Amino acid sequence: MQIDLNAKIAIVTGGARGIGRDIVRILAHEGVTTVAIDINRADLDELGVELSDGGFQSAQFAGDVRDFARLRAIVADVVSRYGRVDILVNNAGVTATASIEELTEEQWDFAHDVNLKGTFLMSKAVIPVMKKQGWGRIINASSFAAIVPTVNHAAYASSKAAVAHFTRALAGELGPYNVTVNAYAPGMVPTEMNGFTERPAAEQSRLLDTLTLRRWGSKDDIGNLICFLASDRAGYITGTLIDVSGGKFATQIPRAAYDDAAGAGDYEF
Repeated sequence: MQIDLNAKIAIVTGGARGIGRDIVRILAHEGVTTVAIDINRADLDELGVELSDGGFQSAQFAGDVRDFARLRAIVADVVSRYGRVDILVNNAGVTATASIEELTEEQWDFAHDVNLKGTFLMSKAVIPVMKKQGWGRIINASSFAAIVPTVNHAAYASSKAAVAHFTRALAGELGPYNVTVNAYAPGMVPTEMNGFTERPAAEQSRLLDTLTLRRWGSKDDIGNLICFLASDRAGYITGTLIDVSGGKFATQIPRAAYDDAAGAGDYEF
């Protein structure tokens, strides 16, 4: 089975750094013309040079996913250049770390405005285009925190849980137009934002013990799923939240299987 995304047009929000940048790279290598939206102009310029040097077709736009007028203008520009928008990846996201007691209204609003409202506004901007062309893929970044929240991350978890429900609602509305809408729930993928691989060894080990596949997730794990969801091969999948967490808490104590394997001589840390 081959996934053919050649000549598709994709918009990726938060596409200039982190997981978003890797999503852009993976799509580009699949023959997709990529459009990255980000608030950081310097990172966008650097990405543009990288893609141009690699011979990839791309465009970069500075924009805030909370600014609907700007998003609508970007989409109009993309349609003017390329004639369509095939894929939207709502990747842009932020976190807020504090207990609920200490969490400020500003932190709460910021997390929900970027993670949830940004997904809503960007989707709203591309919906008329996808409906008109009778084809589209909208892919939303949720989180494993939408399934099991983390202490001191209530704003993040609630916004990402809302993204999952928004995904289902939007999928229902766009089904008649051959537009699928899905969300993905990454687990522990090291980024600058979470710093997983920079934590003390004992803390890293404790976190890895929660995973059925006892390794950190990679950006390729996310990008490969997005390529699949963006393709015709996933044409009958919509309105779902796909767990891409390495089997986090798939069983109550995933580490137990590794202890058993070690005892049998089949596994060594």
